[in-house]
Amino acid sequence: MPALNKNNSAVKRIMQEARELANDPCTDYHAVPLEDDIFEWHCTLRGPAGTEFEGGLYHFRIVLPAEYPFRPPSLMMLTPNGRFELNTKICISFTNYHEEEWQPAWGVRTAIIGLQGFFPLKGQAATGVGSVEYPVSERKRLAQLSREWVCPQCNQCNLKHLPDPQEGPSKHANVSSPSSAPPADTAEVEVVEDNSAAPVVPTPDSDRIEEERQIHMRGTAQFTRRSSHRPPLILDTAICVLLVLVLALLCRRVL
Repeated sequence: MPALNKNNSAVKRIMQEARELANDPCTDYHAVPLEDDIFEWHCTLRGPAGTEFEGGLYHFRIVLPAEYPFRPPSLMMLTPNGRFELNTKICISFTNYHEEEWQPAWGVRTAIIGLQGFFPLKGQAATGVGSVEYPVSERKRLAQLSREWVCPQCNQCNLKHLPDPQEGPSKHANVSSPSSAPPADTAEVEVVEDNSAAPVVPTPDSDRIEEERQIHMRGTAQFTRRSSHRPPLILDTAICVLLVLVLALLCRRVL
């Protein structure tokens, strides 16, 4: 790589973006500057899901101007795709065709994500310099062929640049193997069933409490039976008082 003026604002910005993309990779795209020219990047982009481009991998150039980031980049598609012309600057809102819409806060990542969003556009929204309209069947066929397409400058196929994402082991970390212990809720159910089936062994304390309860019940029943056969104490007293009064009246008459 030729010597670079690291005090140049464009060089500093480009190197910063290259570090950010390297430290924060994405499964939808892979972009790096060329070794001999950091103002030209090569990017491999995954086709949008749910479209005729799904499964396709598309390689294109990103050419940054010397005034970057104050002027927008140029994009040129390299992989046959049926949506954009090859080796032709694409006219979309964040390229050199529309410098008035470009903002210095945007960057290479913005251009990549924006281009992916332009793939599925149809009709008038899809027209412009560098756009083509191929049949859906042809776009699907090119999407499959694009995976093995080799960039003559990078000397690698698109699938090497951007492999298909694989499910990580962390997604299956909580799945128990057949030899592992049963789940907690299953174990609790088994314990409850075993306890319900096991016989209750009486203890001395339980015998004593049960005996006292039976004695108390028998005593209460006997007291209830006795009470039902004799009048209350107040009634007995009233009867005695009446008898005394009657005897007093009889004695008074006799005398």
